[in-house]
Amino acid sequence: QVHLVESGGGSVQSGGSLRLSCAASGSTYSPSSMAWFRQVPGREREGVAYIDDDGTKSYEDAVKGRFTIALDKEKRTLYLQMNNLKPDDTAMYYCAAAQVRTLKVMTILQAIRQIDGVGSWGQGTQVTVSS
Repeated sequence: QVHLVESGGGSVQSGGSLRLSCAASGSTYSPSSMAWFRQVPGREREGVAYIDDDGTKSYEDAVKGRFTIALDKEKRTLYLQMNNLKPDDTAMYYCAAAQVRTLKVMTILQAIRQIDGVGSWGQGTQVTVSS
Protein backbone atom coordinates (compact mmCIF):
# COMPACT_ATOMS: atom_id res chain seq x y z
CA GLN A 1 0.00 0.00 0.00
CA VAL A 2 1.04 3.58 -0.58
CA HIS A 3 1.60 5.86 2.43
CA LEU A 4 -0.22 9.21 2.24
CA VAL A 5 0.53 12.36 4.25
CA GLU A 6 -1.65 15.46 4.02
CA SER A 7 -0.62 19.03 4.76
CA GLY A 8 -1.85 22.56 4.17
CA GLY A 9 -4.83 22.73 6.47
CA GLY A 10 -5.45 25.70 8.72
CA SER A 11 -7.87 28.40 9.77
CA VAL A 12 -9.19 31.02 7.37
CA GLN A 13 -12.06 33.45 7.20
CA SER A 14 -15.03 32.93 4.96
CA GLY A 15 -14.09 33.72 1.36
CA GLY A 16 -10.47 32.78 1.86
CA SER A 17 -8.39 30.09 0.17
CA LEU A 18 -6.24 27.13 1.15
CA ARG A 19 -4.31 24.53 -0.81
CA LEU A 20 -4.09 21.04 0.60
CA SER A 21 -1.32 18.65 -0.42
CA CYS A 22 -1.10 14.89 -0.12
CA ALA A 23 2.32 13.33 -0.61
CA ALA A 24 2.52 9.66 -1.53
CA SER A 25 5.44 7.42 -0.61
CA GLY A 26 6.25 3.78 -0.12
CA SER A 27 4.82 1.44 -2.69
CA THR A 28 5.62 2.32 -6.27
CA TYR A 29 2.23 1.23 -7.56
CA SER A 30 0.17 3.88 -9.28
CA PRO A 31 -3.39 4.05 -7.99
CA SER A 32 -6.24 4.08 -10.49
CA SER A 33 -7.73 7.09 -8.76
CA MET A 34 -7.17 9.46 -5.88
CA ALA A 35 -9.65 11.53 -3.99
CA TRP A 36 -10.32 13.97 -1.20
CA PHE A 37 -12.90 13.26 1.47
CA ARG A 38 -13.93 15.27 4.51
CA GLN A 39 -15.60 14.58 7.82
CA VAL A 40 -17.13 16.59 10.61
CA PRO A 41 -17.26 14.94 14.06
CA GLY A 42 -20.53 13.11 14.51
CA ARG A 43 -21.29 13.09 10.80
CA GLU A 44 -20.64 10.66 7.97
CA ARG A 45 -17.49 11.05 5.90
CA GLU A 46 -18.28 12.55 2.49
CA GLY A 47 -16.53 12.70 -0.83
CA VAL A 48 -15.26 16.03 -2.12
CA ALA A 49 -13.27 15.55 -5.34
CA TYR A 50 -11.88 12.71 -7.41
CA ILE A 51 -9.21 12.32 -10.08
CA ASP A 52 -8.52 9.23 -12.17
CA ASP A 53 -5.13 8.17 -13.50
CA ASP A 54 -6.22 9.37 -16.95
CA GLY A 55 -6.81 12.87 -15.58
CA THR A 56 -10.60 12.75 -15.41
CA LYS A 57 -11.85 14.93 -12.54
CA SER A 58 -15.15 14.90 -10.67
CA TYR A 59 -16.53 17.07 -7.88
CA GLU A 60 -19.38 16.87 -5.43
CA ASP A 61 -22.00 19.56 -5.96
CA ALA A 62 -21.16 21.38 -2.72
CA VAL A 63 -17.67 22.31 -3.97
CA LYS A 64 -18.12 22.63 -7.74
CA GLY A 65 -16.70 25.88 -9.05
CA ARG A 66 -14.76 26.54 -5.83
CA PHE A 67 -12.42 23.56 -5.41
CA THR A 68 -9.90 22.16 -7.90
CA ILE A 69 -8.22 18.76 -7.62
CA ALA A 70 -4.88 18.14 -9.31
CA LEU A 71 -2.30 15.37 -9.40
CA ASP A 72 1.43 15.79 -10.03
CA LYS A 73 2.48 12.27 -10.98
CA GLU A 74 6.17 13.13 -11.05
CA LYS A 75 6.06 14.45 -7.49
CA ARG A 76 3.49 11.82 -6.48
CA THR A 77 1.49 14.58 -4.84
CA LEU A 78 -2.24 15.22 -4.87
CA TYR A 79 -3.56 18.75 -4.38
CA LEU A 80 -6.85 20.39 -3.51
CA GLN A 81 -7.08 24.11 -4.20
CA MET A 82 -9.98 25.50 -2.18
CA ASN A 83 -11.26 28.97 -3.00
CA ASN A 84 -14.18 31.01 -1.66
CA LEU A 85 -14.26 28.86 1.45
CA LYS A 86 -17.41 28.76 3.54
CA PRO A 87 -18.00 27.83 7.19
CA ASP A 88 -19.73 24.65 5.96
CA ASP A 89 -16.37 23.56 4.50
CA THR A 90 -14.99 23.21 8.04
CA ALA A 91 -13.92 19.57 8.46
CA MET A 92 -11.03 17.15 8.66
CA TYR A 93 -9.88 16.53 5.10
CA TYR A 94 -8.49 13.14 4.07
CA CYS A 95 -6.82 12.08 0.86
CA ALA A 96 -7.24 8.56 -0.42
CA ALA A 97 -5.81 6.30 -3.08
CA ALA A 98 -7.83 3.55 -4.70
CA GLN A 99 -7.37 0.73 -7.20
CA VAL A 100 -10.62 1.52 -8.99
CA ARG A 101 -11.87 4.47 -11.02
CA THR A 102 -15.40 4.20 -9.73
CA LEU A 103 -15.12 5.91 -6.34
CA LYS A 104 -17.08 8.87 -7.65
CA VAL A 105 -20.15 6.75 -8.42
CA MET A 106 -20.05 4.62 -5.27
CA THR A 107 -22.05 5.28 -2.14
CA ILE A 108 -19.87 6.65 0.62
CA LEU A 109 -20.01 3.31 2.44
CA GLN A 110 -18.89 1.45 -0.69
CA ALA A 111 -16.08 3.94 -1.26
CA ILE A 112 -14.85 3.66 2.33
CA ARG A 113 -14.90 -0.13 2.17
CA GLN A 114 -13.01 -0.08 -1.14
CA ILE A 115 -10.30 2.18 0.26
CA ASP A 116 -10.16 0.36 3.60
CA GLY A 117 -9.73 -2.92 1.78
CA VAL A 118 -7.19 -2.33 -0.97
CA GLY A 119 -6.51 1.41 -0.91
CA SER A 120 -4.90 3.92 1.41
CA TRP A 121 -5.98 6.83 3.60
CA GLY A 122 -3.98 9.76 4.84
CA GLN A 123 -4.10 10.83 8.47
CA GLY A 124 -6.12 13.97 7.76
CA THR A 125 -5.59 17.72 7.93
CA GLN A 126 -8.00 20.12 9.66
CA VAL A 127 -9.63 22.99 7.78
CA THR A 128 -11.54 25.58 9.80
CA VAL A 129 -13.46 28.41 8.14
CA SER A 130 -14.83 31.19 10.32
CA SER A 131 -17.66 33.50 9.34
